[in-house]
Amino acid sequence: MKVLVPVKRVVDYNVKVRVKSDGTGVDVANVKMSMNPFDEIAVEEATRLKEAGKATEVVAVSCGVTQCQETLRTAMAIGADRGILVETDAELQPLAVAKLLKALADKEQPQLIILGKQAIDDDCNQTGQMLAALLGWPQATFASKVTIDNGKATVTREVDGGLETVALTLPAVVTTDLRLNEPRYVTLPNIMKAKKKPLEVVKPADLGVDVAPRLKTLKVSEPPKRSAGIKVPDVATLVTKLRNEAKVI
Repeated sequence: MKVLVPVKRVVDYNVKVRVKSDGTGVDVANVKMSMNPFDEIAVEEATRLKEAGKATEVVAVSCGVTQCQETLRTAMAIGADRGILVETDAELQPLAVAKLLKALADKEQPQLIILGKQAIDDDCNQTGQMLAALLGWPQATFASKVTIDNGKATVTREVDGGLETVALTLPAVVTTDLRLNEPRYVTLPNIMKAKKKPLEVVKPADLGVDVAPRLKTLKVSEPPKRSAGIKVPDVATLVTKLRNEAKVI
């Protein structure tokens, strides 16, 4: 079974995001970048499936600028066997990424595509669902447990009311939640081995995909600073303030 794992290069989760002075977007110059944490969980899960003998090959895929090769090398250090970079400087929106991944899935013919439920930069939570729709494959989102057996995937997913277990016939698309696993620490020997693993670079035009943005960002701004709270002497005063000042009751 071949597993395809899309990974995204994002601003590191420890970095405080700054908005550009002209309001056109987020400033990423000289900012530490890393793999999207949800995608890191997806790579770890695919690697565990391979170690358990359920998968034969793990292919990491990234779409974006040349520097995404670093993200793919990290994925290969965790356990992916090879990487594919769809190189483009264009702004990639979820639909464009889903179309690129569909083209790669048609080429690679994986039995399972496992990716993060969302990226921490745009929080769209759309790519996995769009990809499943384009492929016509069953999907299980927000997975907290994945079991593969006899050509079927049993996925426990997190829903508002608790947990839900679904059975999917492979090929299928699975998006990962935080509680699925804890990614391993990447050791220096594995980082060195990853440098020798094959990494293929293709262009969107090679896949026959138009990645032109469908949405236009008008302005990006930081949220307003929260004002300090106040203490009230009693419940009656609290109710009065909630009714007359906050106007929430």
